[in-house]
Amino acid sequence: QVQLVESGGGLVQAGRSLRLSCAASGRTFSRYVRAWFRQAPGKEREFVAGINWSGVRTSYGDSVKGRFTISRDNAKNTVDLQMNSLKPEDTAVYYCTAGLKYLSDPSSDPLEYDYWGQGTQVTVSS
Repeated sequence: QVQLVESGGGLVQAGRSLRLSCAASGRTFSRYVRAWFRQAPGKEREFVAGINWSGVRTSYGDSVKGRFTISRDNAKNTVDLQMNSLKPEDTAVYYCTAGLKYLSDPSSDPLEYDYWGQGTQVTVSS
């Protein structure tokens, strides 16, 4: 059974940093794309960041470019999201995902991702 488990969420003041981590179990995703999405109350799910299998190619949503960094460790089957200069509008549930298109580049389309974690809450206070 494949599971993606996020950790690292919480409450933080604006301007501070948080690091999210996602551990996968049940299969390896070392040759597959990984990504983070988020969803705030009353809003659509939003692409945050994606990374290809090797870590060479990354993609970011416009609202987080220059502040967030995605990385992965294929040996550990994990993907992380470093979030700096957090803003109240970053408040959302953050979801870790994994796609099953072999060696594909990251996409902002949630339909490209086959596995999703349960989500972790990030709340940024002003």
